[in-house]
Amino acid sequence: MKLTAISAFLALLAAVPAVANNVLSVSDASMTPTAIMPQSAETDTRKMLENWYLQNYTVLDTEADSRESAELTDEIIMDRLSRLPVSIEMPFNSVVGNSIRFYAKRRQLVENMLGLSIYYMPIFEEALERHGLPRELRYLPVIESALVPTAKSRAGAGGLWQFMPATGAGLGLEQNSLVDMRFDPYKSSEAAAIYLKQLYSTYNDWSLAIAAYNCGPGNVNKAIRRAGGGKKDFWEIYPFLLPETRGYVPAFIAANYIMTYHKNHNISPVLARRPIVVDTVHVSRRVHFDQISEVLDIPMEELRALNPQYRRDIIPGDIKPYPLTLPSLQAYAYVANEDSIVNHNASRYARRGVVEPSTGTVTGSDSRGEYVEEETIQWHKVRRGETLTSIARRYGTTVREIRRLNNCGKRVATGKRLKIKTVVRHYKEPEPTPAPTGTTPSAESSMLADSGSQACDSASVEAAAADSTAAAYVAAAFAAADSARSAETVPATAATQSTQPSQTEQETASRTTGRQTQPQSQAQPQRPRTIRHKVKRGESLSKIARRYGTTVRAIQRANNLTSTNLQIGQRLIIPQ
Repeated sequence: MKLTAISAFLALLAAVPAVANNVLSVSDASMTPTAIMPQSAETDTRKMLENWYLQNYTVLDTEADSRESAELTDEIIMDRLSRLPVSIEMPFNSVVGNSIRFYAKRRQLVENMLGLSIYYMPIFEEALERHGLPRELRYLPVIESALVPTAKSRAGAGGLWQFMPATGAGLGLEQNSLVDMRFDPYKSSEAAAIYLKQLYSTYNDWSLAIAAYNCGPGNVNKAIRRAGGGKKDFWEIYPFLLPETRGYVPAFIAANYIMTYHKNHNISPVLARRPIVVDTVHVSRRVHFDQISEVLDIPMEELRALNPQYRRDIIPGDIKPYPLTLPSLQAYAYVANEDSIVNHNASRYARRGVVEPSTGTVTGSDSRGEYVEEETIQWHKVRRGETLTSIARRYGTTVREIRRLNNCGKRVATGKRLKIKTVVRHYKEPEPTPAPTGTTPSAESSMLADSGSQACDSASVEAAAADSTAAAYVAAAFAAADSARSAETVPATAATQSTQPSQTEQETASRTTGRQTQPQSQAQPQRPRTIRHKVKRGESLSKIARRYGTTVRAIQRANNLTSTNLQIGQRLIIPQ
């Protein structure tokens, strides 16, 4: 076993002189660890065809170049790689050759990516040029996401450039429930250019920087240490990298190759059916895609394709200004009609600022009139033979609710007081009909005035109220009693008669003042006294209210009651 290992090591050392001059030989000697193609290679090409942009803005070229040789040899690949106008080193080896042949066989995937590149490549190139980076880096999203702007990896990376949440947040890409700027083509491209520039300044080698973009600088640094440290490149630390990272740089080289030489492989390029010219407006008000779509007549699919960063079709412009990408003509229309767009079906998308909790009251009406239902708490003393089931049936509640309120078991002892939550329905009293003006006192009042000659104290009034059925009778009784007291005055003496004005003088005075004199007893009716009621066993507010012809709410207001609970012996003021 030891001799075999030593022989293999000597063979590797023998190959070292060739390494510096021939990347193919060093690759074949050290590429035994397996490499894995990026997850984007697994993209469902049929699902990609559902992309709104591909359906509406591209068409396949039926006259593709068919001069491809029957077999793609290593020599052909090496020759074409050497003629790529790139500044990043793109050598050939068996791993690179396998990656190129993989893409060459996935014709539909490459065609779809070519179609999407018509729109996305200018965005990538602009960001790279702004930071002075090589243009060939524009093909990184090809292996990252297959140019699908809403792509998500199994590890949680998202967007065209496949940023992990933590990496995106570190680069200033906003992420919340409504917005995820990792999916914004413009913002993510700017962040990717900044990140790649940082990685290159760390390693001063593009192959290591690209590898670190895939697996993170920590894993690349670990591979460098395991490879012996010092100045290294990707191919020297290849065996010590993660399997997916081993295939990442070869896939990047293959993407540059296939996107450049696709016609040589008889892959039909996707042509633009018509150019899509877009513009960006800044939205400072909260607006939903539905409102924009319905007012400006833009398909929802187009809005989502151009603005994949909005996760719920909502632009929260009321928080801060956000960009909205639209076709140029619609961008001008949005600016001119923003008020109409925001106000369109505004109630459907409005957010409530202040919401008060419900009081638990329910209003309605039936054959008896309008009513208000209120939840109230009553106390019940368990009698012999009663069960929770019978008590719940009596109060119209459930056993579970009684047990929850009283924290008790399935059985309760006789004499135990239980808290019962019930719903009480209060009917609204009909509005009283106003009496016609100029009418005389009612016949009932006259009869009471003739027959009542004794003063009514509070006890007799309460007894009379108990026998009557309406508060009006009680008021009439008070008026009758006052009239009776006025009738029992002592007859006037001669002295008093002399002090009273004669009928002639009264008539003269009335002619002088212009109005008739009124008898003093009829000048101002006295106010009836307040009724007080002492609560008896079994009485409730609704029963007392019906007895006196008033309402529960009126009694509560008169006595400052916040609930309908009463105590035996409690004294209540009964309003009229």
